[in-house]
Amino acid sequence: MHVHSAFSGGQSTLEQLASAAKELGYTGICFAEYFENENQIKRLKEEISQITEKVGIEIYLGFEARNQKELHKLIERRKMFDILLVQGGDLKLNRTACETPEVDILTHPEMGRTDSGLNHVLMKIAAKNNVAIEINFREILLTTRKTRNHVMRNISQNVKLAKKFHTQLILCSGGVNHFELKDPQIMMSVGNQLGLNIKEAKDSISTLPDRIVKQFHERKSEKWIMPGVKVMK
Repeated sequence: MHVHSAFSGGQSTLEQLASAAKELGYTGICFAEYFENENQIKRLKEEISQITEKVGIEIYLGFEARNQKELHKLIERRKMFDILLVQGGDLKLNRTACETPEVDILTHPEMGRTDSGLNHVLMKIAAKNNVAIEINFREILLTTRKTRNHVMRNISQNVKLAKKFHTQLILCSGGVNHFELKDPQIMMSVGNQLGLNIKEAKDSISTLPDRIVKQFHERKSEKWIMPGVKVMK
C-alpha cells in the first residue's frame, strides 16, 4: 500500500506500478492520490477498473490528505474511495489523524522532524481508533548515511511504542515510480531491522492490509453510517 502514480507527483503510470507489483509477488496495491474533485475520483476508478482487468491484480484507490482542510473534504466523501491516508510530519496533523476513526493509515509521522512525531498518548489513541502507523521504506532509502541513522532511530522508536500499545503497523514502499517498489522479503527484512520480529513484519505487509481492505468493504455497505455506527434491521 501507499505508492504514488503520475497523477499525484509520482513518475510512473498506474499500469506500470500495478504490473511491477504483480511481478514482485503482491496480490494487491493501493494508489495514493491527492484529492482535487469528485470527477477525479470517477476518472481514477474507471482507469483502475481497466488496469485491474488487464494486469490481473487487486487495485485500491487511496487519497492522502496533506492538511486539515483536505482531510475534512475526504471524510465527507469517505464512501467514494477505498483507503484514507494522512501525510504525517506535522505534529497537529499527526494527532488529528490518530484521533480520526475514518483514517486508515498515518504515513511517515516522523517526516522532516527531529523526533518520531508520536508519543505514547498518540499511540494509544491510534490503537483505539484502528489507525495504522506507516513504516515508509522510501524515507530510509533516499537519505544519506548520517540522516538515515536519524530517520531509522525515529522509526524504531515508533515501532517500539506501537508494539507496547498494540497499535497497528504497516510496511509500505512509499514509491513514486515502479523501480522503487520492493520485494516483500526485502520489506520484511527492513521491518526486522527496525524492531519487528519476522511474524510481525509479515503481518505488516499481509494481515494488516487485508484487515484494512475488509474495513473499506464494510464502509461501502448501505448499513454503514460512520465508524461504530451501522443501521440494524
